[in-house]
Amino acid sequence: MDILGWTTSFDHLALLLAAAFVAGALNAVAGGGSFLTLPALVFAGVPPVAANATGTVALLPGYMAGAWGFREDMQPPPGLSVRAVIALSIVGGAAGAALLLVTPDATFRRVVPWLLLAATALFAFGPQLRQWAGSTSHGQPSVTRAALGMLGVAAYGGYFNGGLGILLLALFGLLGQTQLNAMNGMKNLVSALLTAIAVAIYAAGGIVQWPQALVMMLAATLGGYGGARLARRIPAPVLRWGIVATGLVMAGLFFGQK
Repeated sequence: MDILGWTTSFDHLALLLAAAFVAGALNAVAGGGSFLTLPALVFAGVPPVAANATGTVALLPGYMAGAWGFREDMQPPPGLSVRAVIALSIVGGAAGAALLLVTPDATFRRVVPWLLLAATALFAFGPQLRQWAGSTSHGQPSVTRAALGMLGVAAYGGYFNGGLGILLLALFGLLGQTQLNAMNGMKNLVSALLTAIAVAIYAAGGIVQWPQALVMMLAATLGGYGGARLARRIPAPVLRWGIVATGLVMAGLFFGQK
């Protein structure tokens, strides 16, 4: 079949739609959507670097909706102002996206399984990591430390989106933030900002597969709205370990590719 000049099989179209729909639902309730969109695109024949960029584009509306939903709760972490968080998110996201543009497909294919494993570990031990971060934060953090931490996490998010939410929540806890709604609000704002600037750079670099991105964007938006309602009925531990298992399986599949 032909969709906006993109010739694809029904199987590949169904795979991308299903992956994006479930990813939208997962990101709405727990995160981990990148564990599905990136492998689905690669298995559908999209080169790894383009698949990473295209999957990021597909999930952008969910981040924007989440930021809007928490707009009344947003508070910057101690040591940073909202303007500083916005600026660092944009600069870091741009740096990470620029690095992806110059990463050869062969190199990225070798790096992806390790990134998936690292993101899966972050997701699996996210609650313990956030608890540790909160227990080790004492007093007002230095502006330099807060800025460098924010810049580093944003650069990671611009390069590879998996596990970004866990990293952001851990960073905010380490900087002394304690209100979960405020942390989630800033997490969604930062994710939306750095993803938006990354998407602009990906598009300028010509690595976004737009037909696949638009189809998946629609499915991810529907998944975030409707699928999340179903996912919320699943016990949190079951959902979390299901996502962890998915991440491990996807990493294993990438390790097995030549």
